[in-house]
Amino acid sequence: MPVPVSLAGLTVPVVGAPMFLVSGPDLVIAQCTAGIVGSFPSLNARPEAALAGWIAQIREGIARFDGDHPDRAAAPFAVNLIVNKANARLVHDTDVCLRHEVPIIITSLQAPGEIVPAAHAYGGLVFHDVTTVRHAEKAAEAGVDGLVLVCAGAGGHAGAMSPFALLPEVRRIFPGTILLAGAISSGRGILAARALGADLAYMGTRFIATKESLASDPYKRMIVAAAAKDVVYTPEFTGVAGNYLVPSILAAGLDPTTLALPGSSKEYRSREKSGVAAWRDIWSAGQGVGAIEDVPTVAALVDRLAAEFAAARAEMGG
Repeated sequence: MPVPVSLAGLTVPVVGAPMFLVSGPDLVIAQCTAGIVGSFPSLNARPEAALAGWIAQIREGIARFDGDHPDRAAAPFAVNLIVNKANARLVHDTDVCLRHEVPIIITSLQAPGEIVPAAHAYGGLVFHDVTTVRHAEKAAEAGVDGLVLVCAGAGGHAGAMSPFALLPEVRRIFPGTILLAGAISSGRGILAARALGADLAYMGTRFIATKESLASDPYKRMIVAAAAKDVVYTPEFTGVAGNYLVPSILAAGLDPTTLALPGSSKEYRSREKSGVAAWRDIWSAGQGVGAIEDVPTVAALVDRLAAEFAAARAEMGG
C-alpha cells in the first residue's frame, strides 16, 4: 500500500500557487527548499517534451538540498493540469505527471476523474481548484484529497465569493484538506486563513515579485508599485472572469473603462488582430498587491512569512 505524500513539517502552512508564465523550476525548487509546497502549470514547460525535464530538474534540486540538510527535508512539489477538452496537451501532460509520480497534482476547470485513482496508486495527492460550492461537490465526488477555494480577490481566474461564505459551506461537505486563495500576502493573512478553517494558504501574487520567478522585471516592478485599486476583475481577455493589473492594460493601449463585466453578453473579445496578446501583454495579480513592497529571494520571503505568522499567532494569544 503506497504511503500518501505528507504535508507535515512545512515551515509555514503555504502552497505556492502555479502561475502561468511565472512559475518555473527555479521558483519551485526555491519554494520547496524554503519549506513550502512549490508548483507550476504543466503548460509553462514548452514544448511539451520539456515537461519531463522540468520535473527531473526539480527532483534533482530537492534531492541536492535534502542531501545537504539531512535534518530538514524539502517540501513536496506540485504540477497543475488544466482538465479541459480545449487543452491539447492534457493527455500528454497527465501521462508524464503520473509516469514520473508527481507528488501533488493540482487540477483546474473540470473534475479530475481518472487522475485521482491513478495518483493515489503511487501515494500522490490531487487538489482541485473550485470557486463555488457546486464545483466543490463535483470534485469531492471524484475523490480529491484537497480543494483549493479560489475566492474573491485572488489573482488569475478568481471566483466572486467571499472566503467567509465559501469556506464554511465547503467544510460542511468536505472533510479533506482545504486550501484558501484570495489576496493573502503576509504571515498575518496566512493565520487568518487558518483561523477561518483552511488547512493551508494558497499564495500566488506575492511570489511573482521574487528573484526566482519567471516574471519580467517590468512585471515585478508593476506588482510592487500597485495597490488594490489597480486590479480589475473582468472576463474580457479569456472569457472567464479574472483579476488583472490596470497599468498593464493601459500599456497595451486598451481602455480599462470599456472592459466587459462578469455576466455581460460579450465577455470575450479576441485581441490578436490588434496586436495585443492577452497571455503575453495583460498581467494578472490579486488584490493583495498593496502589501507587496519588494522583490526578495524566496528563502528570505518565506522566513519573513514564518516570522509574521508566529508574531500574529502570539498576538492573538497562541
